[in-house]
Amino acid sequence: MTFTVGDLRVTGRTSNVSRGGVCALVDQGIPAGTRVEVEMALIFGDASFSEPIQLGGRVVWSTPLESKHQVGLSFLALRPEQVKYLELFLRFLEEGASERRAAGPGPRGPFEP
Repeated sequence: MTFTVGDLRVTGRTSNVSRGGVCALVDQGIPAGTRVEVEMALIFGDASFSEPIQLGGRVVWSTPLESKHQVGLSFLALRPEQVKYLELFLRFLEEGASERRAAGPGPRGPFEP
């Protein structure tokens, strides 16, 4: 994922995505209250990505975490086509999570219980 603020581009990985916003681990902090453009893509394999979804948002909080920053963002008002694509995006994530749970124990990411 990428947050864009003017000419600044901050990249990272999502740790939680919902209909209302996203939590991400990013390379540098972004002050709370900052409006950003968000671009997220699903990763299907080593070099395979979905078309990116682009949404507007506002940083709610930003906390240092080891050598990175964890950022919480709320989405701004979404257009109907953005809502539709976000729903598809979330459905795909949920199906993937269900498949991982069904596969049984395995290595977990830093934000998975």
